[in-house]
Amino acid sequence: MTNFCHDVADAGGNQREKAREKAQKKQKEADKKKDSGAKGANKGMTLEERRERDAQIMRQKQEKKKSGAEEGAVGGAAK
Repeated sequence: MTNFCHDVADAGGNQREKAREKAQKKQKEADKKKDSGAKGANKGMTLEERRERDAQIMRQKQEKKKSGAEEGAVGGAAK
């Protein structure tokens, strides 16, 4: 008899696991349908605000890369 009860408990656990997977899949699909203004770091920002933020980040990356290249050229000439 204990084997029968054990099998039923396993089946219930599997059902919960399947339901959890289904809910995760459904949530993932809902997240895909959100517009970019409602996601993560963009939440509450307008399109223009996001563009300005992204442009500023790109300018910082370019400056960092440019200064790194200049340091490499100066360091190489000094040797």
